[in-house]
Formats: sequence, structure tokens, C-alpha cells
Amino acid sequence: MSAIATTPEPPYYAVIFTSARTDDDRGYGHMADRMVELAREQPGFLGVESVRGADGVGITVSYWESEDAIRHWKANAEHQAAQRGGQTTWYADYFLRVAKVERQYGKVKN
Repeated sequence: MSAIATTPEPPYYAVIFTSARTDDDRGYGHMADRMVELAREQPGFLGVESVRGADGVGITVSYWESEDAIRHWKANAEHQAAQRGGQTTWYADYFLRVAKVERQYGKVKN
């Protein structure tokens, strides 16, 4: 399986979450794994890609069918609890961007 998400033909949406971690790891790995698992269960979820450097800066891009699907994901109670944990414990800095994907091209080895 590729670490690059397989997405449909555009248009669709990308939620780009950039973060800088704190030194406090209290349950972060479990929470991050659970959020990917939970996102996969949401209507409109298309895929996810995530990287984190040794300096603690990471980028996660999740792909969604619609802005409505993104709003539902943001409003999910378990996701909101994780957001609060990020704001208070796990992230020194973070920024979220939502973009509409209108073109794509590339090669993904199967």
C-alpha cells in the first residue's frame, strides 16, 4: 500500500493541518492513530497523508468529497476532544487550511 493517498478525479477538498509539537507526549500517538481510524469512518472521507520531521513539525493532509463532509468531521465529538487536547497539550503551534483541489497529476506505484 502506498503512503500517498489515492483520490478521485477533482474537484474535492484538502484539509491541510500543519503543527509543531510540544515535548508533552501524553497519549499523542494513540490519539493520532484514533483520529485517522475515526476519519476513515466518516462520510465523504477520501484519504490522508501525514509526515512529521525530527524537529516536531508535521503536516497532515486529509481529503474530503465536500465542504459539508469537512464540517461534519470538525463537529464530531471525539474529534473535538482531540482538538482540545492539541490546543492545550500537544501543539506549540498549529494552523489549518482548507483548499479545493481542481487539478491533479502524478504517478502512484501500486
